[in-house]
Amino acid sequence: MKLNELRDAPGATKKAKRVGRGPGSGKGKTAGRGIKGQKSRSGVAIKGFEGGQMPIYQRLPKRGFNKPHRKRYAVVNLGAIQKFVDAGKLDAGQPVTEEALVASGLVRRKLDGVRVLAKGELTAKVDLRVTGASQSAVSAVEGAGGSVTLAAPAATE
Repeated sequence: MKLNELRDAPGATKKAKRVGRGPGSGKGKTAGRGIKGQKSRSGVAIKGFEGGQMPIYQRLPKRGFNKPHRKRYAVVNLGAIQKFVDAGKLDAGQPVTEEALVASGLVRRKLDGVRVLAKGELTAKVDLRVTGASQSAVSAVEGAGGSVTLAAPAATE
Protein backbone atom coordinates (compact mmCIF):
# COMPACT_ATOMS: atom_id res chain seq x y z
CA MET A 1 0.00 0.00 0.00
CA LYS A 2 1.23 3.47 -0.89
CA LEU A 3 0.29 6.87 0.49
CA ASN A 4 -1.58 7.78 -2.70
CA GLU A 5 -3.71 4.65 -2.31
CA LEU A 6 -5.07 5.58 1.13
CA ARG A 7 -8.83 6.12 1.17
CA ASP A 8 -11.54 6.42 3.80
CA ALA A 9 -13.74 3.39 4.27
CA PRO A 10 -16.83 3.50 2.05
CA GLY A 11 -19.58 5.50 3.79
CA ALA A 12 -17.17 7.06 6.31
CA THR A 13 -17.37 10.53 4.79
CA LYS A 14 -20.49 12.35 3.71
CA LYS A 15 -20.80 15.61 1.80
CA ALA A 16 -22.23 18.52 3.77
CA LYS A 17 -25.80 19.57 2.92
CA ARG A 18 -25.64 22.86 0.99
CA VAL A 19 -28.58 24.92 2.16
CA GLY A 20 -30.33 27.68 0.22
CA ARG A 21 -29.50 26.24 -3.24
CA GLY A 22 -32.90 25.98 -4.87
CA PRO A 23 -36.11 23.98 -4.33
CA GLY A 24 -34.72 20.76 -5.78
CA SER A 25 -32.11 20.46 -3.03
CA GLY A 26 -34.66 19.86 -0.27
CA LYS A 27 -33.19 22.75 1.72
CA GLY A 28 -33.86 25.66 -0.63
CA LYS A 29 -35.48 29.08 -0.15
CA THR A 30 -35.54 29.41 3.67
CA ALA A 31 -32.73 26.88 4.20
CA GLY A 32 -34.58 24.94 6.88
CA ARG A 33 -35.05 27.99 9.11
CA GLY A 34 -38.81 28.30 8.66
CA ILE A 35 -40.50 31.61 7.91
CA LYS A 36 -39.79 34.93 9.68
CA GLY A 37 -38.96 35.29 13.35
CA GLN A 38 -35.78 35.93 15.30
CA LYS A 39 -34.20 32.55 14.59
CA SER A 40 -34.67 32.88 10.83
CA ARG A 41 -32.34 35.89 10.79
CA SER A 42 -28.56 35.74 10.71
CA GLY A 43 -26.42 36.68 13.69
CA VAL A 44 -28.79 35.30 16.33
CA ALA A 45 -27.52 33.30 19.30
CA ILE A 46 -30.01 32.75 22.10
CA LYS A 47 -27.83 30.76 24.47
CA GLY A 48 -29.47 30.19 27.83
CA PHE A 49 -32.79 31.67 26.71
CA GLU A 50 -35.69 29.44 27.72
CA GLY A 51 -38.67 31.12 26.08
CA GLY A 52 -39.65 33.45 28.91
CA GLN A 53 -39.22 30.75 31.55
CA MET A 54 -36.66 31.62 34.26
CA PRO A 55 -33.35 30.22 32.90
CA ILE A 56 -31.75 27.34 34.78
CA TYR A 57 -28.66 29.37 35.71
CA GLN A 58 -30.95 31.80 37.53
CA ARG A 59 -33.10 29.07 39.11
CA LEU A 60 -30.19 27.22 40.71
CA PRO A 61 -28.96 28.45 44.10
CA LYS A 62 -25.61 30.19 44.32
CA ARG A 63 -23.30 28.93 47.07
CA GLY A 64 -20.26 30.19 48.85
CA PHE A 65 -18.38 33.43 48.93
CA ASN A 66 -15.33 34.52 46.97
CA LYS A 67 -13.27 36.96 48.98
CA PRO A 68 -12.44 39.79 46.55
CA HIS A 69 -9.05 40.79 48.04
CA ARG A 70 -7.80 37.44 49.32
CA LYS A 71 -4.06 36.87 49.54
CA ARG A 72 -2.58 34.26 47.21
CA TYR A 73 0.72 32.75 48.30
CA ALA A 74 3.30 30.76 46.36
CA VAL A 75 3.70 27.46 48.22
CA VAL A 76 7.05 25.73 48.82
CA ASN A 77 7.61 22.40 50.56
CA LEU A 78 10.62 21.70 52.78
CA GLY A 79 11.55 18.65 50.69
CA ALA A 80 11.83 20.86 47.60
CA ILE A 81 14.07 23.34 49.45
CA GLN A 82 16.32 20.45 50.55
CA LYS A 83 16.50 19.15 46.97
CA PHE A 84 17.57 22.59 45.68
CA VAL A 85 20.16 22.95 48.47
CA ASP A 86 21.59 19.51 47.58
CA ALA A 87 21.68 20.46 43.87
CA GLY A 88 23.55 23.67 44.70
CA LYS A 89 20.80 25.93 43.36
CA LEU A 90 20.22 27.39 46.85
CA ASP A 91 23.05 28.41 49.20
CA ALA A 92 22.30 27.19 52.74
CA GLY A 93 25.00 29.51 54.11
CA GLN A 94 23.11 32.61 52.96
CA PRO A 95 19.60 33.59 54.16
CA VAL A 96 17.02 31.94 51.90
CA THR A 97 14.74 34.84 50.94
CA GLU A 98 11.73 34.92 48.62
CA GLU A 99 13.90 36.57 45.94
CA ALA A 100 16.46 33.74 46.24
CA LEU A 101 13.68 31.15 45.81
CA VAL A 102 12.47 32.91 42.65
CA ALA A 103 16.01 33.27 41.29
CA SER A 104 16.74 29.57 41.86
CA GLY A 105 13.58 28.59 39.96
CA LEU A 106 11.92 26.87 42.92
CA VAL A 107 9.12 29.46 42.87
CA ARG A 108 7.86 30.91 39.60
CA ARG A 109 6.56 34.17 41.10
CA LYS A 110 6.02 35.48 44.61
CA LEU A 111 2.35 36.50 44.22
CA ASP A 112 1.46 37.98 47.67
CA GLY A 113 4.38 36.19 49.33
CA VAL A 114 5.86 32.72 49.80
CA ARG A 115 4.49 30.23 52.32
CA VAL A 116 6.53 27.22 53.47
CA LEU A 117 4.84 23.90 54.21
CA ALA A 118 6.28 20.88 56.03
CA LYS A 119 6.01 18.22 53.31
CA GLY A 120 9.29 16.35 52.91
CA GLU A 121 12.40 16.35 55.08
CA LEU A 122 14.88 19.15 55.67
CA THR A 123 18.36 18.26 56.91
CA ALA A 124 20.24 21.42 55.88
CA LYS A 125 20.62 24.28 58.35
CA VAL A 126 18.87 27.15 56.56
CA ASP A 127 17.79 30.64 57.56
CA LEU A 128 14.38 31.08 55.88
CA ARG A 129 12.97 34.59 55.44
CA VAL A 130 9.47 34.21 54.01
CA THR A 131 5.98 35.66 54.36
CA GLY A 132 4.40 32.60 55.98
CA ALA A 133 5.10 29.11 57.26
CA SER A 134 3.05 26.36 58.88
CA GLN A 135 3.80 25.52 62.52
CA SER A 136 5.08 22.07 61.57
CA ALA A 137 7.39 23.63 58.95
CA VAL A 138 8.81 26.07 61.52
CA SER A 139 9.45 23.25 64.01
CA ALA A 140 11.07 21.10 61.27
CA VAL A 141 13.42 23.92 60.22
CA GLU A 142 14.34 24.68 63.85
CA GLY A 143 14.80 20.95 64.45
CA ALA A 144 17.39 20.91 61.65
CA GLY A 145 19.23 23.81 63.33
CA GLY A 146 17.88 26.56 61.11
CA SER A 147 15.58 29.50 61.72
CA VAL A 148 12.44 30.97 60.18
CA THR A 149 11.81 34.72 60.03
CA LEU A 150 8.30 35.69 58.99
CA ALA A 151 7.88 39.01 57.19
CA ALA A 152 4.60 40.89 56.96
CA PRO A 153 2.93 40.38 53.58
CA ALA A 154 3.36 43.26 51.16
CA ALA A 155 0.36 45.59 51.10
CA THR A 156 -1.40 45.37 47.73
CA GLU A 157 -4.32 47.60 46.84
